[in-house]
Amino acid sequence: MQNLRKLLYSALTCTFLLNGNVVVNSTEKEVKVYSGRHYNTDRAVYKKFAEDTGIKVRLIEAAGISLIERLKREGKNSQADLILLVDAARITNAAKAGLLQRIESKSLENDVPIGLKDKNKEWYALTRRVRVMVVNEKKLAKAGIDINDIKDYTDLAKPEFKGLVCLRNRKSPYNQSLVANQIVNKGELETKEWLNGMISNVSQPFFPGDIAIIRAVSKKKCGVGIVNHYYVARMLAGVNGRRDALYAKKTTVITPNPAHVNISAGGVSKYATNKAEAIKLLEYLASPSGSKGLAAPTFEHPLKEVNQNPIVKGFGEFTPDKVTVDDLGINNSFAIKLMKDAGWN
Repeated sequence: MQNLRKLLYSALTCTFLLNGNVVVNSTEKEVKVYSGRHYNTDRAVYKKFAEDTGIKVRLIEAAGISLIERLKREGKNSQADLILLVDAARITNAAKAGLLQRIESKSLENDVPIGLKDKNKEWYALTRRVRVMVVNEKKLAKAGIDINDIKDYTDLAKPEFKGLVCLRNRKSPYNQSLVANQIVNKGELETKEWLNGMISNVSQPFFPGDIAIIRAVSKKKCGVGIVNHYYVARMLAGVNGRRDALYAKKTTVITPNPAHVNISAGGVSKYATNKAEAIKLLEYLASPSGSKGLAAPTFEHPLKEVNQNPIVKGFGEFTPDKVTVDDLGINNSFAIKLMKDAGWN
């Protein structure tokens, strides 16, 4: 009898109760997502996808580096079908580690702009983030600095910024990508000079996150910091509470033009058991409506347009520089070395 029960369960695959009725679903499609994005608003996009396609989304969220290590440990036993990560370094490192697989998709090639997708077709960008400078005008004015004279990240290496700069620690993939960006844009020698000058201007111990930097700038603990634009926007919108909204209002955002643009991105797991479903979800997320669905509530930018939220628009227009995400990944290790040599802890 026990063996019979096992056979029946195996044949039916899944039996559950819905509105008091027994539903047997032997063909339910699903896609398992390992996501380094930590926004509850993403779930609304997954829900819409499930409603439109009938494909159920099963989600596991964790820090990007934790997900990569988990995938390495799991190997062929991994349950992941789709991997979503934030930052160019994270997604390119996942590809280098052999955790992703090549996929063929005309819609992904059409929807994702050049420079924001892998030449080997293993990953595609989903949203964009701009690395901006956040300043305290009063703090800088007291030091004789006019914020209108701040045009580029390299300005923070100037002697007049001595003791005024706040930075996130070296482990931040966002800062690693920024330095990689400068290596491509300015070359090794200029990047070294910039790093040495900027690090010598740091006023506080290195911070664990962008929000902590925005708070420090607002409290005049330093005059300027480098953060992702959407952290400021979320604080201004009250996502983090009234106190953080008040802190953010005491700061001003300066967007370099051209600006360093980073991404969140996705790729199909090397050992995906639901590959077709994973590709469909990735196509959905990278589509104009999907990308906007992810980006709009998080204050990120969709792939092909600017976030229309008044707060984000208030930061000013930006022009992405010509550095590709592949360039950032290729130069990541060298960027970390230069940061370490300059004393960026």
